[in-house]
Amino acid sequence: MRQLKAILFDLDGTLIDVDLNQFVPGYLKLLAKNVAHLIPPKKMVPAIIKASEFVNRNNGKKSNEEVFLNAFFPVEGYEKDQIQPLFDKFYEEDYKELQKFTKKKSEARKVVQTAFDKDYKVVIATTPVFPLTAIEQRLDWGGIADFPYDLITSIENSCATKPNLLYYQLIFKYLNLSAKECIMVGDEDKDMVCANLGSQTFLVNSSNTKLSTETPEPTFSGDLKDLIDVL
Repeated sequence: MRQLKAILFDLDGTLIDVDLNQFVPGYLKLLAKNVAHLIPPKKMVPAIIKASEFVNRNNGKKSNEEVFLNAFFPVEGYEKDQIQPLFDKFYEEDYKELQKFTKKKSEARKVVQTAFDKDYKVVIATTPVFPLTAIEQRLDWGGIADFPYDLITSIENSCATKPNLLYYQLIFKYLNLSAKECIMVGDEDKDMVCANLGSQTFLVNSSNTKLSTETPEPTFSGDLKDLIDVL
């Protein structure tokens, strides 16, 4: 652990409890509701999913946001300047309704505080398919929004996404660190694959944890209290 200089934290399932089986459908339904007077949900939801699939295949030449917008618009004849204000309003006013599908983790604040106290660079390495405002709200729901993170990956500032190793390489480049100087903390395959670049990993078991046989074995595993002991 002495060579480590940065800790990358996944968010959902790692620093906050999220029931993805409820959160994702709830998110799509709520977002679609905000534009239902223009686009029927039965057309809006598939358009969002399709555009998100393009983001998942992003090869780093464009930002995730640009890839999403290029794949999404025009949607049912509407351009970005007609729909984007409705999306913005959704994140400002309605996104908070999804908090009911999340729970704070009792040790989350302590483990993040420990990372900062030990002078690690700290990254919120959450899957960057949401805008920053959505991620900051989830951090707030988890009681960990007020830390001076070195980086929070979002749809605006990322050019790849998990499990693409390019996503992690771009984080290392941003931090000016090697993979061996970083540890990835997460609860899914797409977090643990960071080991393929030479990073250490810490698996936080959650309801989302279903590792395949091809996933590199985590360097460490346990709950957030165990991670504090490791740090």
